[in-house]
Amino acid sequence: MVNAVKGLYLSCDIPMAQFIINMNASLPQSQKFIIHVLDNTHLFVRSDMAGMIRSAISDFRDANTYEKPA
Repeated sequence: MVNAVKGLYLSCDIPMAQFIINMNASLPQSQKFIIHVLDNTHLFVRSDMAGMIRSAISDFRDANTYEKPA
């Protein structure tokens, strides 16, 4: 019998993939969103978690962006 799962295919660079994997690992088992790590730059994740992943990435980028002092 075939078991199908609806999800999103994410393609990103290696550091961002590691950030997402680490974020997933820090969550309790009931809230984990990665269905399968395909390779170093591709992930298959639950589709209902897309907004949370985008928000976490945006916060991460904002926190790690250099702004030249005036």
